Amino acid sequence: MVKSIKSFAKINISLDVVSKKSNGYHELDSVMLPIELHDSIIIEPLYKSNDNFVTVDDFSNGLVHYNLATSAIESLAKKYGFTTKFRVYIHKNIPMQAGLGGGSSNAAFTLKAVNEMLKLNASEQELIELATPLGADIPFFIPCVPSRCNGIGEELHPIEVKNNYHVLLVKPNIGCSTKEVFAIADSLPYKHVKVDDVIKALKEGDDDLLAASIGNSLEEAAIKLVPEIQQIKQTLFDRGFKIVLMSGSGSTVFALSTDSSLIKKVAKELDDHYFVEVTKVIN
Repeated sequence: MVKSIKSFAKINISLDVVSKKSNGYHELDSVMLPIELHDSIIIEPLYKSNDNFVTVDDFSNGLVHYNLATSAIESLAKKYGFTTKFRVYIHKNIPMQAGLGGGSSNAAFTLKAVNEMLKLNASEQELIELATPLGADIPFFIPCVPSRCNGIGEELHPIEVKNNYHVLLVKPNIGCSTKEVFAIADSLPYKHVKVDDVIKALKEGDDDLLAASIGNSLEEAAIKLVPEIQQIKQTLFDRGFKIVLMSGSGSTVFALSTDSSLIKKVAKELDDHYFVEVTKVIN
């Protein structure tokens, strides 16, 4: 049995770092939206193997020796006691070190696929609990719906999004290491975000309120690492977008709009200079 699945990306429409915990983790209050941009994953069981094999076809930053999908399978096997091994092939469309959750998504969708293939009948909540120690964004991708995410990412609260948003993603050639961004951010005073207003704006379709409320506590730190992030933001504002923000720990900047023609027009203008992708929010 071979299973083929889509592994979707996300954007953070807001990201508030509430505090740093004594164990080194950060208390977060974030609003994440799944988007149609996705990696493609093919999974098949290996009945005569002692190891899982995960192959990733993006060698752009030398991080392919480690993939969270391996940890996801091993965690599931430990919990449910199965010995079946898997071959996982991941075709990457989501860029790495981009703040779009590609690796986390791969882990979550692998968890869900193996659960289904082996008929383990693990509930959504059980998968979220398994996903939490693996990485902060992984629990979000288990339900993969617009959500407010609290704690270290494991407390999920689905939210309403009234508008059908098109998304323009613009990423500079240089990515951002999440570890480095948090290290710099911890040395700065965190700028906090009015997350309640962000959720209200999304529910009511109030783009003016949304533009005034969004924010990312990690943006200042990421701009210190990759100044081009600020240049991209300004370019998108200059092109007429109101809702512009860096996603996650960077380095991707996104613009949201219900005007698909504006999104496509600006995408063509910027395509020669950056990684540019036109996609939509999954609602």
